[in-house]
Amino acid sequence: MNSPLYNIEILRLATSTARHERLGDPQASVEKRSPTCGSRVTVDVRMVDGRLAALGMDVKACALGQASAALMAAHAIGMSAQELADARDRLTIWLASGEGEPDFWPGLAVLSPARDYPARHASIRLGFEAVAEAVRMADA
Repeated sequence: MNSPLYNIEILRLATSTARHERLGDPQASVEKRSPTCGSRVTVDVRMVDGRLAALGMDVKACALGQASAALMAAHAIGMSAQELADARDRLTIWLASGEGEPDFWPGLAVLSPARDYPARHASIRLGFEAVAEAVRMADA
């Protein structure tokens, strides 16, 4: 646990996913799984007027995947399907490029050390991928 991947902020974020319980009446639910590490994120969404109105999730992932999902959940409410798809795509590019700051999503800079570990990228992307797909389905 001495790796810079597991600093106190990442661990704090990872524990906060428990606050986002699954929804009882979602418009759409999506589960995403990383074949690399087995991490799994399931999200439930409800949309109102083309915007994400409610989000529930169950996260079974490493601390990096949990932290990323928590950051996504903290700022996703009120966003459109297109905005969430853009965030998903920008996260993928940011992780792969190893350059720049993640100014497209608040708090993601805490995950900067993980860019040097490509095997961790899939877990970090899960929450963003699941929400983007679920809101697309609910908005259709």
